[in-house]
Amino acid sequence: MSNDDHYGGGGHGEVGGTGQTRTRLPDSPSDPYGAPRRTPRPSRGLITAVGVVVLLIAAIAFANQSPDAPANTATNKPPTDAATSPTGTRPVTGKSNGIPKGFSQDEQGAQSAAANYAVALGSDGMLKKTSRHALVDGIYTPEAAARQKGPQDEAYSATFLAKLGLDANGNPPQGSTFVTRTVPIGTRVENYSPTAAKIAVWYTGLIGMSGTKSTDPVRTTWKTWTFELSWVGDSWRVVDDVQQDGPAPVPGDVPVSTSDDMSKAIKEFGGFTYAR
Repeated sequence: MSNDDHYGGGGHGEVGGTGQTRTRLPDSPSDPYGAPRRTPRPSRGLITAVGVVVLLIAAIAFANQSPDAPANTATNKPPTDAATSPTGTRPVTGKSNGIPKGFSQDEQGAQSAAANYAVALGSDGMLKKTSRHALVDGIYTPEAAARQKGPQDEAYSATFLAKLGLDANGNPPQGSTFVTRTVPIGTRVENYSPTAAKIAVWYTGLIGMSGTKSTDPVRTTWKTWTFELSWVGDSWRVVDDVQQDGPAPVPGDVPVSTSDDMSKAIKEFGGFTYAR
């Protein structure tokens, strides 16, 4: 897998799109010509009476609810789409070099492995040679790892790291935080056998530099990462992998955070071990 796949080929995508016009209504309750709208205020007695009625209805409903029966059987039905419903089974038994291990030899284990491998391979550990080699050795088969290391070392060159705003050792400028995270949304089994599986991981990613002088702000990406896995020894290992763009949703209207808020969030919010 080329590092350009995850980092977008060095391009600078724009969050939210361009060429869109939005009309925002005034915050105050006024008509289009600016004249204030007079809204009659309910009496204090009416507000109190309504509040008492609401509380009585809630209390009666709570008292009549059986503790042994579900409140609404319709909402407690199991999801009908097995492709997106988690099983709740413990996904792994431990970690090695920060990589989850102990995935089960079944479809769920293969999906959990693929999701967690996507997280590891999309982390900032890939920016430094020592940690990158440890990740590759722990995720790929020995043959695939041997094929990956040389080309990856060339791909993560000082020139490429400089394009990301990092020094030759993969470190950001003082006062800045380089952000690179993979957040799986779901997995899909394309084929499976007890010794081989092909699993697609749909994910959103965060990539960019957070800092007051950054010219490459943190942005989101949406991609699908497909892994060919092989059962080697007592674990799923990656034989080959490929990425493609999308599916991508319509960007929302959430205001962009400041660089300080983004840097703080990256440091305070840790990642997860992903189950299937």
